[in-house]
Amino acid sequence: MNSTRRTLTALTKTPQGAIGLLLCFLLLALTLAGPELAPKDPEEFHFTARFAAPSTEFLLGTDWYGRDLLSRVMAGSRSTILLALLATVIGTVAGALIGIFSGYIGGRVDDLIMRVTDAVMAIPSLLFALLILSVLGSSSFNAVIAIGIAFTPGMARIARSVTLQVRGSDYVSAAQARGEGTSWIMFAEILPNVIAPVIVEATIRVAFAVMTLATLSFLGLGAQPPSPEWGLMIAEGRAHMFRSPWPILVPGIAIALVAIAFNLLGDGLRDALNPQASS
Repeated sequence: MNSTRRTLTALTKTPQGAIGLLLCFLLLALTLAGPELAPKDPEEFHFTARFAAPSTEFLLGTDWYGRDLLSRVMAGSRSTILLALLATVIGTVAGALIGIFSGYIGGRVDDLIMRVTDAVMAIPSLLFALLILSVLGSSSFNAVIAIGIAFTPGMARIARSVTLQVRGSDYVSAAQARGEGTSWIMFAEILPNVIAPVIVEATIRVAFAVMTLATLSFLGLGAQPPSPEWGLMIAEGRAHMFRSPWPILVPGIAIALVAIAFNLLGDGLRDALNPQASS
């Protein structure tokens, strides 16, 4: 608790950390309560208000069916942000476990794992996710799995690099001298000292997960209609962009705000968890 309090205090002392923390808190509150707080039914048609500009009745305008864009963005925040967080967690946990194991074991096992990791990292994350989805099929759940797998090699690299720095430390040598098993050393001795840079990287990757998830939905490989997922909203709105820009601008700005928020939070966490790096 004390370490968490110190981290939050240090986080709020930096402008990017304070702003990022506030924005992420608001986004998570929107994710949890957004669909219930939406002023209108996100699927309700208002044919007399098609392509309406922002007004007192429709604060962010409407789409080609007259659906309230504010309500659709609020309802879609749950499917967009939560799925992005889930994908990031999958990639972070899998990558951290692989990186710690590879870095601690070393030798030929480490060489083999890292060569495979390098080969996978040579493929752009979006292209790799598309390849996975071509096998699994198009759905939101499969998109989450694909993004998580695509993020795993990068997280493994980061976890391994930190593991290589700490595996020769005195506390690791003391655990080995006590006869502790490999699992104990990796999870009880190495993991607590690797977790900070992994968390920082994971926070930043949430923004990439949101954008990748939106891209997959835009291409028709993620969420399917009539879901109010933000990328799908942009894909559906592009056919009407010359009649009204609001169906594209509103979810596009929402995606940008999420990316900015988590990037600011990641920068703030980096400075809070490693003050020497920012000095």
